[in-house]
Amino acid sequence: MGRTKQTEITTAPKGKGEERMRDYTMNGTLIIGCDHGYGNIKTANFCFRASAEASETAPIFSKDYVKFEDKYYVISEGHKSFLADKIADDDYYILTLAAIAKELELRELHEAKIHLAVGLPLKWVKAQRESFKSYLLRNRYVNFEYREKKYLVEIVDCTVMPQCYSAVAETLKEFTGINMLVDIGNGTMNIMYLNDRRAMENKSWTEKFGVNQCAIRIHNKVLDETGTNLMDDVIERFLRTGVTKVDEPYNSLIINAAAEYVAEIFAKLKDYEYNDKLMNLHIMGGGHKLVETVGEYNPDKTFFITDICATAKGYEYYCYMGLRRQNQNRN
Repeated sequence: MGRTKQTEITTAPKGKGEERMRDYTMNGTLIIGCDHGYGNIKTANFCFRASAEASETAPIFSKDYVKFEDKYYVISEGHKSFLADKIADDDYYILTLAAIAKELELRELHEAKIHLAVGLPLKWVKAQRESFKSYLLRNRYVNFEYREKKYLVEIVDCTVMPQCYSAVAETLKEFTGINMLVDIGNGTMNIMYLNDRRAMENKSWTEKFGVNQCAIRIHNKVLDETGTNLMDDVIERFLRTGVTKVDEPYNSLIINAAAEYVAEIFAKLKDYEYNDKLMNLHIMGGGHKLVETVGEYNPDKTFFITDICATAKGYEYYCYMGLRRQNQNRN
């Protein structure tokens, strides 16, 4: 229950040796979903770090870069600081171009009309929707290069949706009774209720309590107890897989710090009236593995949406259904 499934609405070409993927198109325009996380960028088919390092010259070793307006941006090699307002710099625009290129390359396309389907945290979407949309629509026609290949895209429009809800948009019929959705990202945790498939407008919240808070705790705990400056890659691997691959005492310190973080997550959920005897809990986002690995929860009423790309897929579906309704109303 609560797991995102794929429903083919329109054409479904095959990617190079991969399982069938969906194409949502409307009036010759390809809908591309992009989940702009603080840690990772996700599309329906890809996940990569939310990092774009600018340079005036082409990188020596990496081919994973965007060339745009005579600048080079190396993708996925660094760490982006948390920014509540995603339009504060150009990074998310460049990362969106990389996301578009990845999806087009999968379809063996280098030119396309694009409708972007994106989202923002639940309690920020109203205030930031128009500015984020304008940010992504700054150029209608965009010439750029990615992985040394040229792309020309026409970004005809952008739909900005609420995070969390979008990830289950395709499977709402399964959400009978009271359900709490929790999307644990790198920077934020979004919480909302569904009552018999309907979103409850006055019961949705955004907390600045994402997985990055756990990473900081792990780093500090290991440093305080052992004097070791634990490498970020070790922490990230654990957060992603739930496995440390390190010896004692580091293994226990990492797990203990993570367990403390997850316990605080459940404490926050109880502040928002979570009761495992009255409702189902659905956990998604990059933090789902942490909860699944070290959390204490009711296994009969707790469900994990394990597809890291679920939200991006939901954006595409949500956007397509909205555009289809608009077309029907015009007719």
